[in-house]
Formats: sequence, structure tokens, C-alpha cells
Amino acid sequence: MNRCWLLLLLALVAPAWAAEDLSELALVSEHPVEGIEQGNLSGLAWCGDALWAVSDREDNVLYRLDASDTVWRAEAEHFELPPVPNTGLSWGARIRAAITGMLRGGEMDFEGLSCDSLGNRYLVSEAHAAVLRVNPAGTAQWLSLPDGLVRQARASGMLLQFNAMFEGVAVDPDADRLWLAAEHSRRGLLVMHRKQNAWKCTGGCVLMVEGGRESPPSAMNEGDQPRRFSGLAFHQDKLFTLEPVRHRICRRKPATGDSEACWTYATTALADARRYDTPFGNAEALWVDAEGAWVGIDNNGMTRVDGEKRPVVWRFAAPKGGWGVKQ
Repeated sequence: MNRCWLLLLLALVAPAWAAEDLSELALVSEHPVEGIEQGNLSGLAWCGDALWAVSDREDNVLYRLDASDTVWRAEAEHFELPPVPNTGLSWGARIRAAITGMLRGGEMDFEGLSCDSLGNRYLVSEAHAAVLRVNPAGTAQWLSLPDGLVRQARASGMLLQFNAMFEGVAVDPDADRLWLAAEHSRRGLLVMHRKQNAWKCTGGCVLMVEGGRESPPSAMNEGDQPRRFSGLAFHQDKLFTLEPVRHRICRRKPATGDSEACWTYATTALADARRYDTPFGNAEALWVDAEGAWVGIDNNGMTRVDGEKRPVVWRFAAPKGGWGVKQ
């Protein structure tokens, strides 16, 4: 009888062990970025013929990344920021965001970037739970998001902590579906569908919600941290989440948010020369394509062990067999 119970226990816990035995993404190249005035690279997206970036410390600029050399140069594209809509956040949350923005820069706190097939850029404001669209001509407009979006998120336990709001945005090529990632405590994914010029919750906006804590890789020698999303991307009808506590990228179902497979970049992030004096993973930006993934590092003003002070972008090769392979 004891042997039977032991076999049953092993059968139950084996999938958890297997889930942490992840394939390692191979680093292809590393690119320090010069020219982002305030630093704090927080979003990446491939639009047209170039990779673009956004900083969470600047409210009216996007950066086209000149990738002609190992060290990339950020070329600024300024736009006029329209008045911010009321998305349903409390008065206290909006005032706190405004004060924080005045003190550190970046009242909008843009934390994600995506792009559709027409070259429109989509930026998510963590401070205001709003999404800004900037067209190729540089004209900016806030999207008309569902009135109940924030209310649904808060009722599910998300967006209840300051500076733990929307951290990622993804749009499909036709701009018919748009997803948002709530950062942590609790983290989750939400989806909206476009109906002409407005966005609607079809059967509810909330796809998935997840609380709890998880352990960073043992090499960090740190305690458990809240589960966290720091970036979001859409590729080949799949969502990809950047999950910095475990230093991994996960593929998820766009209709439910369920995780299907994950890959780790921990070997790259935790190499001695690339360490920062922080207990947290600081990968903040993600873009996925057929050949691989771009991951942006928000150094938050810190200097790496090797002396690098600039934001950094890593290029990883796609897994053997492509992003559709099973884990």
C-alpha cells in the first residue's frame, strides 16, 4: 500500500518538475542602446522595417532603433500627447500617478509597445490604464476602451496596487483583438475586440488571473516573489508573455491565456557580467517573430557588473523546431 501511495505521489508531482526543466534560449547577440534620453526601455515592437522602443520616463516620444552596428542608436520620433481619458481608476490612483510622474519623469508610465500590419504603434499607460495609438504619421489618439475594463480587472483582484497595473500590450496584425497584461499581485491577461472604432468586452474582458508567489532561479539566492508579467507579444495566433521572476518566455492561448510551453533565458540574464544589484529580474520588453525573440532590459538607472549603464536589447534564436514546438 505504501508503494502505491508513493507511485501516485510521483505521478502527481512529476509534471511540476518537468515544467521547470525548460529549454534554454540561445543568445544570438546583445545590443546596448544609446540615445534614449531618460533610459528605462520598457517596450519593443517591430514596425515596418525597424524595431521601435518606448521609455516609461517619457510621455511624448517613440524611438526607432538603428541596428546598423553592435551598439544601437535610438532615433526619437516626437508626438503630441492628447488629454488622458478617464478609464475608471480612482481619484487617488490618478493623483498618485501624477505626483510620481512629476518627481521621476513619465506621468503616463508607458510600459508596453505593439504594432499592427498598418504600422500603427500601441502604447499602454500603466499610470492611467489606457492605450495610446500612434499612427505612422506621428498622430496620437487614445483608444476607446470598454467602460467596464478596469472594473472587471479590479473585481478579479488585478490593478489594486500602485505601480502594479498594465505592464504589456499586444495587438493582432489586423487590429481586431487587443490584449493587456496586468503586472502582479494579482497578474492576469485581458482581451478586447474591435467593433468599428470602439473596443468591446466579448463575454468579459478577463481571460486569466493568477496570484501567489514563485521562486527565482537558485542562482539568484533570493526568496519567493509575486508572479509577474513584464511584457506581452502576439505571433502566429499565439500570445507570448515575458515572466521575469523565473526568467522565461511562455506561449499562451489567446482565447484563454492558458500556458502551453515556456523557454528560459536565465543563463543569459544571470551570467556574472550581466548582473545588476537588484533581487528582481529586469527584462521589461518583448517582441517575438519566426526567427526568434527580442528582449529589452530596463536597467532603471543601474550599472551592470561589467560597467554597462545603457539599456540593452538581447536577440534570442527561436527554439529548435520553432515557437510551436511542445514542451
